[in-house]
Amino acid sequence: MRVATVLHHPVRPVPSYRSTLFTPSPPKMKTLRFSFSHRSTKFKVLAAKKQLPELRSWKQKQDGENLLSRDQKAEAGFDLGWLPAFPHVLIASMSNFLFGYHIGVMNGPIVSIAKELGFEGNPILEGLVVSIFIAGAFVGSISSGSLADKLGCRRTFQIDTIPLILGAIISAQAHSLDEMLWGRFLVGLGIGVNTVLVPIYISEVAPTKYRGSLGTLCQVGTCLGIITSLFLGIPAEDDPHWWRTMLYIASLPGFILALGMQFTVESPRWLCKGGMLNDAKAVIANLWGESEINKAIEEFQLVIKKDGSDLDSQWSELLEEPHSRVALIGDGALASLLVGVTNFAGALCASYLMDKEGRQKLLIGSYLGMAISMLLVVGAISLPLDEDFSHNLSILGTLFYIFMFAIGAGPVTGLVIPEISSNRTRGKIMGFSFSVHWVCNFLVGLFFLDLVETFGVAPVYAGFGGVSLLSALFAYYFIVETKGRSLEEIEMSLNANSTPGNK
Repeated sequence: MRVATVLHHPVRPVPSYRSTLFTPSPPKMKTLRFSFSHRSTKFKVLAAKKQLPELRSWKQKQDGENLLSRDQKAEAGFDLGWLPAFPHVLIASMSNFLFGYHIGVMNGPIVSIAKELGFEGNPILEGLVVSIFIAGAFVGSISSGSLADKLGCRRTFQIDTIPLILGAIISAQAHSLDEMLWGRFLVGLGIGVNTVLVPIYISEVAPTKYRGSLGTLCQVGTCLGIITSLFLGIPAEDDPHWWRTMLYIASLPGFILALGMQFTVESPRWLCKGGMLNDAKAVIANLWGESEINKAIEEFQLVIKKDGSDLDSQWSELLEEPHSRVALIGDGALASLLVGVTNFAGALCASYLMDKEGRQKLLIGSYLGMAISMLLVVGAISLPLDEDFSHNLSILGTLFYIFMFAIGAGPVTGLVIPEISSNRTRGKIMGFSFSVHWVCNFLVGLFFLDLVETFGVAPVYAGFGGVSLLSALFAYYFIVETKGRSLEEIEMSLNANSTPGNK
């Protein structure tokens, strides 16, 4: 799940669920926690151009059996196939709400915090209070994949709420700079783990047909968190101690997340790898429909047999095909609130378009729109325009940039990376991708003002536009369309294309 700001794009940006290290028999999971009566909706999966023999054999066996034609589906009534998975995805997206909240919570109160804690007028320390969050996120993201591989997603989510809750409370009670820095670092640590966990969890529990739409809840959650923090931050302009209340409030979603994950399901892929086939079948029946059980388990076992255990996977595997290709993909209060609303509007549009237009189209269109928006900002700054018109054009360009980011670059990248990652290395690839993201985020925030002073505002924003154009070209040539394809089919087709003789 990723997030755009005026200066840079914090993200999100998410997990993998692999075989456990614990050899004793695990307790049986109660998987039927959220139950809905629904008509199982089925569809034909798009075949990859080049398939492994195992996948081709499986598809030949499934063709002709799999499901409703368009006419039959229309007669079946309103499609509610997404509903069983929705509560589980919604609870996981509470992590993104926390992410967004902590992005915006320092937007207004930083001046009051600096004054009360004794570092007012020191821009370096003020920046450190904000950026230490990113340092914690880097550490969390690089370690998240291994945790989820060993413990599963649900337990990792719950354990991760400890630094989130403690960090928020320590920050709220801080009476010195050191206490504030420790609190912010702990929060960043928890956020770093969650930004890796959420997209992977959603990609592994959501039905293939609805994976794109449900995946955009990451971005929606982040946007709602930003909007909430900016809205709650309005009183901070008049109350110098209001920031403590805002940080106490930040601990509440952590408690909700810890409790809510107790009622969600584990990834059926992680359960299957851990030998818990009955639990995996129960989850599939509950979320995808009973008719999907045999097909899904067969797919899981084909990929597990080919990949082996992800617990013995190495970071060096990210340099090998096909993993290397995936690893490369990774004002005032009211004015800030308008930016948050724009971000949210873009996320809603993305949720509608993701499974209709596909990931690649959205990504290319998003990057092109971002480039155009930067052109508008550069024109507003450089051209001899009327002052009011120039001001309005600059605002329009900024809001358009936020909207275009939220409609594609934000939600798509967080979804497509786990989709095209192998089951064996998904956790490590996500950890690597988000670690790179946090480093880039930190560097942009650190050097932005120096770049502006050295080169000027217009050239810097023109550089952002150029990067957006290059990203559009990258998406056109290297991003694989994943709409309507199961994770196992995507993986097997990429493996087939990367073997000698298939290039």
